[in-house]
Amino acid sequence: MIGRISRTAAALLVFAVSVFPVYWMVLTAFKPTKDIQSATPTFLPASVTFDHFGTAIAAKGFFSFWRNSLLVAGGAVLFALLVALLAAFAIARLHWKGRRAFVLMVFVAQMTPWEALLIPIYVIARDTGMLDTLWMLTLVYFMITLPFTIVTLRGFLAAIPVDLEEAAQVDGCSRGQAFRRVVFPLLAPGLLATSLFGFITAWNEFAFANVLIIKDQDDRTLPVWLSSFNNTFGTDWGATMAASTLFMLPVLLIFVVLQGRVTTGIVGGAVKG
Repeated sequence: MIGRISRTAAALLVFAVSVFPVYWMVLTAFKPTKDIQSATPTFLPASVTFDHFGTAIAAKGFFSFWRNSLLVAGGAVLFALLVALLAAFAIARLHWKGRRAFVLMVFVAQMTPWEALLIPIYVIARDTGMLDTLWMLTLVYFMITLPFTIVTLRGFLAAIPVDLEEAAQVDGCSRGQAFRRVVFPLLAPGLLATSLFGFITAWNEFAFANVLIIKDQDDRTLPVWLSSFNNTFGTDWGATMAASTLFMLPVLLIFVVLQGRVTTGIVGGAVKG
């Protein structure tokens, strides 16, 4: 009994520590400016205002930067899913020389801190004339999300019995048809899980977007744009927090809607491989 209470208390503590920054962000977005600048913090709103959201939406380029984030994050995830699905199938279903070495390289790539490659990637982008382009940013996000996508889809494919494909082939399907008609529908939870986490990674990324987009400010993404809320007295914290809340909503809504399938995909991709 004491052990269960201790675990519950520890879980609640971790939950509170994790959720508090998000709560403070949303709370600040609805606070009037005078309450935000008050020396005494308030953890419950004395009054509520929507002015900060109006300021954020009316800011120059808000919808353009939203579009840029959607394009680079969505494009990176789609490319990663396509390439990772082929690679995961080759690893999980085919036997070829060097397969173990390839898997090891994928795991090493997944563990690599991508910030360490910031300068080399900047030099490559500069020398190839791809600085200040959304294509370069999409390519970088594709490289960042690809290893995780391969590892997860590999585990999920390994959890699907090969007998299902063989039975479909006995019934007259080619190998490609068996994969498309039998295996691919069963991969839906895994595809949703990997695409969501890949999208979150690309959607929230700041360092590469800040370094690779320098001159053409119209190609900035939302994380970089969020740092631009300034007024005569400094940073406009109310508008910044309102914009951050709006920035968080798409991923939060997608996760809430797809929560069951995403959880299934994570578990399916983790138990085998």
